[in-house]
Amino acid sequence: MGLFSKIKEGLKKTRDSVIGQIDSMLKSFTKIDNELFEELEELLVMGDVGVETSEEICEKVKERVKQTGTTDPAEIRVLLQEVVAEMLTGGQELNLNTKPSVILVIGVNGVGKTTTIGKMANRFKNEGKNVLLAAADTFRAAAIDQLQIWADRSGCDIIKQNEGSDPAAVVYDSISAAKARGADVIIADTAGRLHNKKHLMDELAKINRIIDRELPDADKEILLVLDATTGQNAVSQVEHFKQATGITGIVLTKLDGTAKGGIILAIKNTLDVPVKFIGVGEQIDDLQPFDPEEFSKALFDFS
Repeated sequence: MGLFSKIKEGLKKTRDSVIGQIDSMLKSFTKIDNELFEELEELLVMGDVGVETSEEICEKVKERVKQTGTTDPAEIRVLLQEVVAEMLTGGQELNLNTKPSVILVIGVNGVGKTTTIGKMANRFKNEGKNVLLAAADTFRAAAIDQLQIWADRSGCDIIKQNEGSDPAAVVYDSISAAKARGADVIIADTAGRLHNKKHLMDELAKINRIIDRELPDADKEILLVLDATTGQNAVSQVEHFKQATGITGIVLTKLDGTAKGGIILAIKNTLDVPVKFIGVGEQIDDLQPFDPEEFSKALFDFS
């Protein structure tokens, strides 16, 4: 299955539900008027796009209708696709130009964080990068064991300590090892933390200080892993984590298991946090770099 086919298949539930309703609605209109846009906005809100973002999308589509002189309601879908792609564009590329670079992966338990790290490691390894994994989620022995399995599977080095060890110490050891072994990228797992657990946020701040001290010039990405099936709750998580940690991007998992793919628009537009990767399946290569145009095209493609 090609890249576009994977994304299209992964967005099937969102496309069939949300976009399918929009398509049916457009077919019921014979002209483009305010009533059409009211219904469009309502369907977008129901599709987890969010009120503010839905309003903005409709305004942008209205502008395009005026600019192009479009009179056929069926053409609205094409204009929607263009507007969505433009709104999602910006900041989606990973900034990993130094050697080593650091990716710090955060998120609450159950979102697929460790699996995401394993899939990322495999992708970078296939690109010819020397990857080192840091098992800094020392709160759960299972997390360390799970990361070890992914390290073995992808052929990456891993630095770990016993359950209950200081996560910042694991990150420190990982940086030392990365320097000695010429690693291109360090991917650090962290404990599944809730935004209201202050001590866990303090722990994350300590990890960041270690990285900044030991690798002051390194490129660093702080990626928040989110479960797409949580819908609007994901927006709340981004808001809290952004305030506490200064996240640089989102990895949205389990898109294939939900009709709530519209949440990507709410996150990018209202919180200005770009999506870096999307998970569209269970296979090791089903974690894909986020491409706004391909995403939008797959979302609106019923062929």
